[in-house]
This record gives sequence, C-alpha cells and structure tokens, in this order.
Amino acid sequence: MTRTAVVTGGTAGVGRATVRELAAAGYDVAVLARGQAGLDGAVADVKASRQRALPVVCDVADADAVERAAQQAEEDLGEIDLWINVAFVGSLAFFWDTTPEEFRRVTDVTYYGQVHGTRAALARMRPRDRGVVINVGSAMADRSIPLQAAYCGAKHAIKGFTESVITELAHEKSRVRVCTVQLPGLNTPQFTWNLARVEGHPRPVAPVWQPEVAARAIRFLAEHPRRSMWVGLATFYTILGERLAPKLVDLYLARYGVAGQQTSEDLPRRGSNLDAPRDAETDAGAHGPFDDEAWSHDPQTWASRHRRALLGAGSGAAALVGALLGRRGRAAP
Repeated sequence: MTRTAVVTGGTAGVGRATVRELAAAGYDVAVLARGQAGLDGAVADVKASRQRALPVVCDVADADAVERAAQQAEEDLGEIDLWINVAFVGSLAFFWDTTPEEFRRVTDVTYYGQVHGTRAALARMRPRDRGVVINVGSAMADRSIPLQAAYCGAKHAIKGFTESVITELAHEKSRVRVCTVQLPGLNTPQFTWNLARVEGHPRPVAPVWQPEVAARAIRFLAEHPRRSMWVGLATFYTILGERLAPKLVDLYLARYGVAGQQTSEDLPRRGSNLDAPRDAETDAGAHGPFDDEAWSHDPQTWASRHRRALLGAGSGAAALVGALLGRRGRAAP
C-alpha cells in the first residue's frame, strides 16, 4: 500500500535527504519549498524511486499557503499519512547585529512554519484518527549557543509547542502521533546561504554528520513513532550537559562557541536565503561543503533505534549476573 508524505523544506539538506529516503521506502512525496531548481531536483529523486512526486512552491511562513499545499497534496497524491516539518532559515550573527525584521523572519519560517504545517496536518489526520507528524528540531532546542539567538529561540519554541500538542491529542485519546527529532551539526547547504555577519565562513558545530543520518532516523521515527528521538552523540551529550551542568556549558560556549561556528576556508557563498530562495536556479542537493569531515553513521542513532533490544539484553545480563552471584553466595561455606 502506497503512503503519502509531505516534507517542508524538502529541496535541500535534511529535507532533501528525507525526500529520497521516503521515496525509496515507497512513499509518494509532496515537497514544499521556495526554490524551483531545488523542487525539480527533489521531484527527479522521487521519480527515480518510481514514486509520485508533487512539487509545491510554498513559503511556510504563510499559513494560508501551507493549507492550500496540504489540500493540493491530498487531491493529487491521496490522504496524507506523514507530515514532516523541516523548513527553516538561519543566521550567524550576534543578537545585537540582527535587525528586528531578520529576527522575526527566522522565527516566522523556523517556528511558525512548523506550527502551520502541524495545523494543516492535524486538520486532516484528527478526523481520520491516524497519521504521524514529525517536527524536526535540534540539540539547540535544549541548549542554545552564541550567534544563533533567533534560531535557538525558534527551536526551543518548537519543543514547547510540540509537547503541548502531544498532551492535547492524548487528552482526546487520539491515535495521531506528533513527534520531535533533535539533530546535531550536519553537512547541509544551509552554511552556504545563512545570513552571516561574522569574519569567517559559517560551518556546523563539530562533530558533523551527513544529512542521510538524520533522514534514516526520521524514517524510522515515522514508522515507529515516539515522543522524541535524539540523533548524534553530540546531541546526546549536549542535552545531557545542559541538564547536569548548564553553567559549565555557558562558560565553554562563551570561550569556544563563536570560533567553533566559523572556518577560514574559502567556501561557496550563495547569499542569505531569508527572503529569497538560493536554489531557485541551481539545485543545491542534500550535502554542504563539509563532506571530508562528516560522519555517515552514528552509534547513538543505532542505539536509539534498537533500544528495546539493548534494554532487554541489559536486563538479561543483569539477571544472569545476579543469578551467578546468588549461586556463589549459596555455595559459600
């Protein structure tokens, strides 16, 4: 049975890798984004897996446009089974160097884009009492870093918003699932088109993973929905560090966080995509310029996907050790 998925921001980075992953898994995919060349490339990827694709030019900051896109997806592809909110815009600048208009734009796309997507999805899923919504977050939903006040604020807001919706669905005993996935630094084109007011070229915080790592986790979450999933060892220790010693993390980021998001390498600069897409004429694909250091696999994600088996093995090992110690105790003179 063919399923229908909607991916916002599906032309580049994690969104693009997710479009490919879902198409390979047998989903028809509606891709919502602003850049025509990126949309054309994403459609080609879906068709290469012999699935149907629907490209929709859409700015997710516009609630009415998102609603129209959802309606078009159901008319052209069928009932939406899965909605994934990936679209965002970002900046690399100190808060005081960011204008109110720029701050609002980051918030409108990154936060309200997910609100609008969730609203459009739930309007269709709740009456049918089935479906999955995945809101793509970040380790920065729990631990903010310098130079990204607007983005971090939006990701914190997504986490709070999603948790509230989860409780509301539980209140009405709905079988619709809303999930979050928290991601680490990834090798995506965002670092070639972030708004940047720093001396160096923007880069992801190390260690860096390929977007396919995130895409595989998103597909797994779609098929095994849970409240939240962490991707990347860096996400694990960032969130854990914030919970255990936030002041120490403050001090660490104050010393290393600014330089850690810049490189002196001469890398592509496409210009800011806050107000206009940078893949309108040239398809950017899923990867950014950091392939040489990006990891293609992640033990944290593997462990998260197999947590039941690991817990079972751990319980079995503990029981075995307990039994052996008990036998030794009984055999002792």
